[in-house]
Amino acid sequence: MVNNSDTEEGERVQKILARAGFGSRRACEELVRDQRVAINGTVAQLGARLSPGDELRVDGAVISMLPDAITYLLNKPSDVVTTASDPQGRPTVVELVPTSPRVFPVGRLDMDTEGLLLMTNDGEMANRLTHPSFGVEKEYLAHVSGTPGRAALRQLREGVELDDGLTAPAKASSPGQGLLRITIHEGRNRQVRRMCDAVGFPVKRLVRVRIGPIADRTIKPGQWRQLSMSEVIDLQRATA
Repeated sequence: MVNNSDTEEGERVQKILARAGFGSRRACEELVRDQRVAINGTVAQLGARLSPGDELRVDGAVISMLPDAITYLLNKPSDVVTTASDPQGRPTVVELVPTSPRVFPVGRLDMDTEGLLLMTNDGEMANRLTHPSFGVEKEYLAHVSGTPGRAALRQLREGVELDDGLTAPAKASSPGQGLLRITIHEGRNRQVRRMCDAVGFPVKRLVRVRIGPIADRTIKPGQWRQLSMSEVIDLQRATA
C-alpha cells in the first residue's frame, strides 16, 4: 500500500523514477509536481513512498519497480527453440544470452521463424507485452510463394478464418515480388504462417522485424543487446 507520510517505510517515488531512467532526481520531482505520476490509480504527491505491490504509472504507462530488471533484444536464428530448456536437446534462445540474471523469452517464435525476440526477468512487463488486450504490434516480413495481390491483402486486413477462429484485422502490404509485410497484435500458434496459407501464399521464410516500438536492423542472427532505458520506457508506454 502506498504511504504518503514521511516515515521511513517504502521508497520515495522520485528515487524510483530516477532509477527507472526518467532523469535526475530534480527532473523526476517535476514529473510528480506536474501530476503525471500516479500510484495505485491516485495522483502521486511529492515525497510519497511505495511499497511492494504498489502500481506506479507515468503518463498512464506502468513502470517496473524491480531494482534488477533487465531486458535483452535478441535476433533469433532459425532452428533455435523459444524455451528455457528443451527435452530433445535442441539449442534454445536462453543459451544465446547471459545466464545471469536469468531471463525468459517474451512470447514465442516458431523454431523455423527468425527475428526479434525480447527476453526479460520483468514478469509484469512480459505479461503486458504478450496479453492480446494490450494490442502490442508485432511486424513480420515474409518471403512467400508468389506475390500477394489486392484480394489477398484485403483478406488479411479484414481477418482470416482459421481453424481456431477469425483473426483480428492485420496490417498487410506487398513491398516487392514474393514479399509480404504483415503486422498483427495477436499471438496464436504459427499465426502468420497459417494466415498466409489461408490466402494462398505459403511462407518460405519468416522474420519478425518489430515488436511494438522496438526495431533494430543492425543485430545479426544469434546476437543480442540490452535495451536502453528509453526503449524500456517506450515499451512500458506501449502497454499503457
